[in-house]
Amino acid sequence: MSRLLKISLVAILGLVTFVPLASARPRVFVGGYFGPGYYGPAYYGPAWYGPLWVGSYGGQRGPAVGSVKFETKMKDASVYVDGGYAGTVGELKTFHLRPGSHDLELRDRDGNSIFQDRVNVVEGKTIKLIP
Repeated sequence: MSRLLKISLVAILGLVTFVPLASARPRVFVGGYFGPGYYGPAYYGPAWYGPLWVGSYGGQRGPAVGSVKFETKMKDASVYVDGGYAGTVGELKTFHLRPGSHDLELRDRDGNSIFQDRVNVVEGKTIKLIP
């Protein structure tokens, strides 16, 4: 084997082993606190300020939604929200909607409208509809 072929093979093998390491994502360390213990998260943690979902200690609130629940015996009735099909009453049970006014409609298997109403959904509240 010639000397040039050996050098080129070593270079190609070196690239094959080095390229995956160079293209890997950098590692980011997100970890503990470095400092005196009385200023660390062990002392001022979520248990100190309250639950995480309230917004303390980096917690975030979930999306603002309200709930709608149909109380009917017809579980196979189709539910339409703002003109679009959402599912059947048996599948949805209680479903979430953005706050604001929405047009709700129940249709039977034949497509006949059973119930039609415009409701105002309030954040965090459940509206019970009895057709």
